[in-house]
Amino acid sequence: MKFSSFLILFCICFSTNAQILSEKDRSILKDEILADRFDNLLPKLMDDTDIDMWLVISREYNEDPVIRTMLPSTWLNARRRTILVFYRNKAENKIEKLAVARYDVGKNIQSAWDKEKQSSQWERLVEIIKERNPNKIGINTSKYFGIADGLVQTDYKELLEVLPEDLEKKLVSAEKLAIGWIETRTQKEMNLYNMLVSITHDIIKEAFSNGVIKPGETTTDDVVWWMRQKVTDLGLDTWFHPTIDVQQTDEELKSHIYSFSKGEEAKVILPGDLLHCDFGITYIGLNTDCQQHAYVLHKGEKTVPSFLSDAFEKGNKVQDFFTKNFEEGKTGNEILLKSLSDAKADGLRPSIYTHPLGLYGHSAGTTFGMWDSQDGVPVNGDYPLHKNTVYAIELNTTVHISEWKKDIRIMLEEVGFYDENGFRYVNKRQDSIKPIHWVY
Repeated sequence: MKFSSFLILFCICFSTNAQILSEKDRSILKDEILADRFDNLLPKLMDDTDIDMWLVISREYNEDPVIRTMLPSTWLNARRRTILVFYRNKAENKIEKLAVARYDVGKNIQSAWDKEKQSSQWERLVEIIKERNPNKIGINTSKYFGIADGLVQTDYKELLEVLPEDLEKKLVSAEKLAIGWIETRTQKEMNLYNMLVSITHDIIKEAFSNGVIKPGETTTDDVVWWMRQKVTDLGLDTWFHPTIDVQQTDEELKSHIYSFSKGEEAKVILPGDLLHCDFGITYIGLNTDCQQHAYVLHKGEKTVPSFLSDAFEKGNKVQDFFTKNFEEGKTGNEILLKSLSDAKADGLRPSIYTHPLGLYGHSAGTTFGMWDSQDGVPVNGDYPLHKNTVYAIELNTTVHISEWKKDIRIMLEEVGFYDENGFRYVNKRQDSIKPIHWVY
């Protein structure tokens, strides 16, 4: 079945509440996406980073974060020691994908070692390198980007022990190549991403409804576990434990630092509560991350109070100030500081802590602040913005509510995509607080 057929089936399955793709069909789709990445994305990334050989080395249950994204759907882990060799011959416009392992690694990577003929895996690797004589040999080492630092000490030491001096001198960090592989999204992935965000929004919409929440009875923890169960029932996964928190009229707004560093205790949800969720799912190797708000109507209330709606609009304005500054080549710190300045000049009280999203939830790529680093993030924040990348547009703004005689915090997070056409939300964004009607 072709990719387009899978997308049609995916839509039908979810809209009719039937199971999402079967495990077998997910496997086929995942491998189609992976083959496209190897054949069409990887050569460009190797050319862009000027690395003509890339070694990705891992052992079973101690996988390099990069190799985890390269394994076929039927491999849940590396096997024994798995050594992948990617060689880019730019002059002939070819790329070799070899495994110094006893097995082919799926259909994309061919085994290049026969242990019965040559007992040493490392010696075979050296032969492969010598035969191709690359200019630069990239290995996954990085001081600041954990996802690009997957070569463990033991494998690194053994590699150095077998490499002749002339080849050892060719070793370079593959940091930029590894980050590029992790952060860059293909068209096939974006076709799938649109649906994942839609499903995420639909689960939040159902969680924030009177079908799940009974004011005076339901706790925030009840909603959290409802979301976890919903994800499981749909045959999906979640990459982090969801949270539901409440801002109430009789409680002071806790500090920014406290809100992010301390877990909230379960609370009974009551009429007049401003609810907030943080929730994301994992499916076929991609992740979502969303934060939205809902309000529990009092008896007789028909709509969300205007003062809360006005506060929410300020959250949307911070999003707009931020995303309009997305420009290829600018660093995360440059975009962060310009956006904070723009929002503050408009009288807002913003905080921005947006992270890359994709093959991992907190992924590798451009970092735009952290909740405890609003003056910029050293090194990671200096990484420039690239096209065809996805982000969790995560931020908040503090708003004073005179009717409640207190400050509240509008905390938003939506999946956004940046490409040659600029920035867009993958599946729109929340533009108003969702009302929860109390059923008597």
